[in-house]
Amino acid sequence: MAPPTGTPCDLLVVGGGINGAGIARDAAGRGLSVLLCERDDLAGHTSSASTKLIHGGLRYLEHFEFSLVRKALAERETLLAAAPHIMWPLEFVLPHDSHLRPAWMIRLGLLLYDHLAPRRRLTRSRSVDLRQHPAGLPLQSRFQRGFVYADGWVDDARLVVLNAVGAHEAGARVRTRTACLSLEPHGDTWVATLRRTDGMQERVQARAVVNATGPWAGIFRSEVAGIRGARDLRLIKGSHIVVPTLFDHRFAYIFQTPDRRIIFAIPFEQRFTLIGTTDVEFPDAPVAVTASEAEITYLCTAASRYFRCPVRRTDVVWTFAGLRPLQKDVIVDPAGVTRDYELELDRRDPPLLSVIGGKITTYRRLAEEVVDRIAALLGKRAPGWTAGVPLPGGDLPGGDFDEYLAQLVAERPWVDPRMLRRMTCAYGRRVERILAGAGSIDSLGREILPGLRERELEYLRDAEWAQTAEDVLWRRSKLGLHLPPGSESLLDQWINANRG
Repeated sequence: MAPPTGTPCDLLVVGGGINGAGIARDAAGRGLSVLLCERDDLAGHTSSASTKLIHGGLRYLEHFEFSLVRKALAERETLLAAAPHIMWPLEFVLPHDSHLRPAWMIRLGLLLYDHLAPRRRLTRSRSVDLRQHPAGLPLQSRFQRGFVYADGWVDDARLVVLNAVGAHEAGARVRTRTACLSLEPHGDTWVATLRRTDGMQERVQARAVVNATGPWAGIFRSEVAGIRGARDLRLIKGSHIVVPTLFDHRFAYIFQTPDRRIIFAIPFEQRFTLIGTTDVEFPDAPVAVTASEAEITYLCTAASRYFRCPVRRTDVVWTFAGLRPLQKDVIVDPAGVTRDYELELDRRDPPLLSVIGGKITTYRRLAEEVVDRIAALLGKRAPGWTAGVPLPGGDLPGGDFDEYLAQLVAERPWVDPRMLRRMTCAYGRRVERILAGAGSIDSLGREILPGLRERELEYLRDAEWAQTAEDVLWRRSKLGLHLPPGSESLLDQWINANRG
C-alpha cells in the first residue's frame, strides 16, 4: 500500500460553527496540530441563528433534564468571565398567566434554577408586582404579578469567530469556504480532500477527525466518511423576528404560550426587540432555511398576547432561522426533545468522532470532552485549559467593560462614542489593534459606510476571515439592521477591490 500524501495534522475538525471552533481552540491549546475547515463562513448557519442566550434552560426542568440544566448553569459564569465584551448578564421578567402554569409551580422551578449551580455574577430570582415594576408598563393590564430571574446574553456569531481566532493563535490552521469532499481511512490515518470555493483542492492527512457539521452530521458520516448505518438526526427549525423596540427598560421577557411553549422578547441592538423562537419539525435534508409566514404570524400573535401594543407583520424588519440538530428520540413535541449533546465514536482506528446535538451554552464543556477523548486516543494527554482563559479581547482590566469603555472614550474624543461602543462590544480589548497609531478619525481610513471605516474592515478581513459584505454586516456585526438599502452592494465593491 502506497503511503498517503497531503498536509499532515493530528486533528481535522470539519464544521465552523460554535462546536467546531471551540474544539479547534481547545485542541490547539493542548498542543495538537489542528486544521479547521468550514464550507461557508464561520457561524454561517445554526450558530448565528440562536436566541443569543447563555442560559440553563428554565423550561427543561419540566422535562426533568436536571443534569443538562445544572451543566449549562455552571457554564454561564465561566463564559461571562471569558468574554465580558460579547456576553452580558440579563434579567428576564416572566409575567404570570394563571390560565397556564400555576404560580407555585413557577416559583418552585425558579428556586430550583437558583440552586442547581453556584452563581457569582447573576442575581437570584424574585417575585415582582408588575403594577409597580418598570417591566409592567408595556404589558397588558391583566398581568399584575410576575417573576424575575437572571441568565446571560451573547453575540453568538462573534462567539464563534473569537473561538476561531483563539484556535488560530494557538497554532490551528483555519480554512473558511473550504468543503471536505471525501474522507478515506489509510492505515492509522485519514486522508481528506478539501476544496475551496475557487475550485482549488488540498489533501490532508489527519490522525483523527471530528465531525462538527451540526445539521449535516448524518450526511457527513454517510456520504463523506462512508459510515454505514449512521444514526439520523432530528432537525428542528427555530425562527426569530426583529421589530422596532417595544420597551425602553433593561429587562427581557419570557412569555408562556397556550401550547405550553415559551418565547423570549429581548432588547436587541439598542433600537430593536428580538422575539423567538419557534420549534418546527424539519423532515427534509438540511438546507439554509428562512422563517415561514406561519412562524412569523405565530411569533407576532404570541407576543401580542402580552404587550399592550400588538406586534404586527408590518412591524417586522428582519427575520432569521436555523436548524437545530437534536438527538432522535420518541418525544413527539419538538420543544421537548433534549438539547443535551452526545459524542459518538464512529471509528476508533483511525478515530472519527461525531458531535450530535448540543446548545451554545455548553459548547466549551462539549469541546473539552471531545478533546479529552481524542487526545487520549492519540496518546497526547494534556489537561483542559479553557475554563480560566479569556477569549480574544476578553482580557479587560478588572473584567469591567463599562470602565474600560469610559477610558477609551476619554482617551479618544475624536471617535464618535456610539461607534467606539459598538467596536468595543465586538472586539473587546482588541479594539486597540484597530485604533493603534490613530490620532484622528480620518487616520482610520475612508468611511465606506456610516460608522464603518477602512481600518476596521482590514482587521475583519485579515484577522477574522470576513470575505463578503454579509460576513461583515450580519455575522461580524449587525450593522445591516442600521444601514440604508444598498449598503451591502457598496461594501462588496470595496471588499472586491481590496482583497488581501
